Amino acid sequence: MDIEEFRKSGEKILSWMVNYLENPEKYPVLSRIKPGEIKKKLPASPPLSAEKLEDIFKDFENIILPGITHWNHPNFFAYFATTGSAPGILGEMLSATLNVNAMLWRTSPSATELEEVVLDWLRQMIGLPDIFKGVITDTASVSSLVALTAARENLNKKIREDGLAGRADVAPLKLYCSEQAHSSIEKAAIVLGIGQNGVRKIKTDNNFRMDVNALISSIENDRKNNNLPFAVVATAGTTSTTSFDPVEEIAEVCSKEGLWLHVDAAYGGMAGIIPEKRSLLKGCEYADSFVTNPHKWLFTPLDCSALYTRHPEILRRAFSIVPEYLSTAEENVTNYMDWGIQLGRRFRALKLWFIIRAFGVEEIRKILRQQCEHAEKLVSLISKEKDFEIMAPTVLGVICFRYHPERISDENKLSKINKTILENVNSTGKVFLSHTKLNEKYTIRFAIGNISTKEEHIMEAWKIIVQKAKEIDWATM
Repeated sequence: MDIEEFRKSGEKILSWMVNYLENPEKYPVLSRIKPGEIKKKLPASPPLSAEKLEDIFKDFENIILPGITHWNHPNFFAYFATTGSAPGILGEMLSATLNVNAMLWRTSPSATELEEVVLDWLRQMIGLPDIFKGVITDTASVSSLVALTAARENLNKKIREDGLAGRADVAPLKLYCSEQAHSSIEKAAIVLGIGQNGVRKIKTDNNFRMDVNALISSIENDRKNNNLPFAVVATAGTTSTTSFDPVEEIAEVCSKEGLWLHVDAAYGGMAGIIPEKRSLLKGCEYADSFVTNPHKWLFTPLDCSALYTRHPEILRRAFSIVPEYLSTAEENVTNYMDWGIQLGRRFRALKLWFIIRAFGVEEIRKILRQQCEHAEKLVSLISKEKDFEIMAPTVLGVICFRYHPERISDENKLSKINKTILENVNSTGKVFLSHTKLNEKYTIRFAIGNISTKEEHIMEAWKIIVQKAKEIDWATM
């Protein structure tokens, strides 16, 4: 592309980006497109000749944009709401322009050393001890896979070299997590050759926190049956309810049993930035590995996951393979290709650096605290409505509730009613919520986490929810 054309196109696209961030509410938060509609509008074969960027951008606006669900919308309350903040977007643009592969120190010293520094900043912000060293991956799913690979390597059973298949000298490996743990833990077990049946899902208490006594019993039972326990995953901010497992107690069990403790704090880790919430992470300082996602609750565009470990040497031992073409002469440098499964690595630290500097810790703290206050406000509104009930304690920014008139006791009917309410709310295009199941009960889930969300957005969403609940015809359920 001619550089002048690039300049003009870039200015036009940047102008569009500014308008988009200024007016996200002009779009329906949840895409109204039906399955297959986008593909029908796109050619089945690639173009043989070059097309003008102007035409490509028109198709972006006319074809692609209608099929976008807007995660940057202030009324996005589904899953874990995220924000691609302006400083983060600018950092992402620079990263794409530089096109750095941050695999070795030599391939871009700034990429490696900035990653080391910015992860240490984040460590300080959330209150982890300075023994922890970090690496950025794409998502918590990969971070947890990397951490559990290190846990497996820590067994010193030569599994890296000889694998697990046909090994009579290695008992079946067992991994422990709560029944509320993220599905990525189970996927990691599949990849690591442990299998889904090698994952022990420990029951939870009334607040959806891991039952430590049940954990102890499960470990004891596995040892009696000649299995090999090797790791426990504690969750600090579960996906369904943002419950925090009793990490300190779990850490004591792991220490006594000689098990690797991995803490999945993908969402909840950022709570440590708020002084009055830091106690939620009590015990995380004893973890062998810890993951938190800036792209969940630190205004960072997807993707950016921060994995910390107190055993970087075990992580490197698990993954380091250095063919001749990647060997370098530098000593006492970090080569992040040795810290995980990826060789090619994006310069993700740049956008995180932009964000922390552009906001500052005090402003970040203020925003996170305000979002927790929004959640408390919504809990208050729900509690005042006699036909609604709170389904789990609200710890941070996620509220779990359902519609439950006193005269309806049939759980199947309640599930159908709440599912219909959720579908009807989402079909308005004004609000996007998700759901979960708690004790087999269909539960509506309202996640607050976008920096553009204000109290009026919460109030508007709540009015729509109440309205759709009142419109339900119970007799047809």
